[in-house]
Amino acid sequence: MLSILIPVYDYDAFSLVEELVKQCNLCGITFEILCQDDASNSNKNIQNQEINSFSNCSFFINENNFGRGKNINSLAQKAKYDWLLILDCDTFPAEDNFIQSYISAISNSEQKIVFGGIVYGDKKPQKEKLLRWIYGQKRETVAILTSNLLIKKEVFLQFPFDEFITKYGYEDLLFFSVLEKNHFQISEIQNPTFHLNLETSEVFLAKTKTALENLVFLYNSGKISSDESKIIKAFEALKKLKLVHFAISIFKKSQIKIERNLLSEKPSLFFFDLYKLGHFSCKVFKTL
Repeated sequence: MLSILIPVYDYDAFSLVEELVKQCNLCGITFEILCQDDASNSNKNIQNQEINSFSNCSFFINENNFGRGKNINSLAQKAKYDWLLILDCDTFPAEDNFIQSYISAISNSEQKIVFGGIVYGDKKPQKEKLLRWIYGQKRETVAILTSNLLIKKEVFLQFPFDEFITKYGYEDLLFFSVLEKNHFQISEIQNPTFHLNLETSEVFLAKTKTALENLVFLYNSGKISSDESKIIKAFEALKKLKLVHFAISIFKKSQIKIERNLLSEKPSLFFFDLYKLGHFSCKVFKTL
């Protein structure tokens, strides 16, 4: 009935799998849980190997790094059952009836794609992790992501992740864009997972820069339009007004001050948006 797919990278997924096994068994469903580390060479895989001790659960390690999208595609190809539940390894069910809620969604809905949502803890983290926490609370909790997504296997295999994206970032945006262009609707239910792993602000900024390289690729290749990305929409507005080079000049002069704010105790998401737009513009015109 249900194949749970957990892409892993340098993370201990054992507790998540343990909870999912418990909930699946309580529901009395046919299931499997497939986890796959993407060649992280992490010592955490020693604990992850214990996942194999659970019935119907497997832990694999890629010999080469695939990237998140291709890693999930690989897991989907291994899956036995008709429904796939994709969960990031650093999530955890917010409720004890997490699996049951998805089983009910399968039974009571004709939708082939269901998003359960994501939540962040209310406890304010230390200064070094504030940007990731604030961004998660304000932006990710109202977005549709593949970190907690139920999807019919036949749909996923027909429209898998784009494997040209091998680095972090924007694989979800392209994935949902393709589904929407093929007239699939995404049903949202209140069945969230907690996001557990908060990166430091410095790491998050570095990953954001990497992600923007993907967005530039998607923009230049025509795979993502301004209707699907606020960054691209803002960039094209600047381009129409012939203000891109002026904006790049201002960004380069203010970049250090913006980064200082983003690494501070009061990071501004407005500055973060400007930061992303500035880097995107520079990468399009190859001035960084």
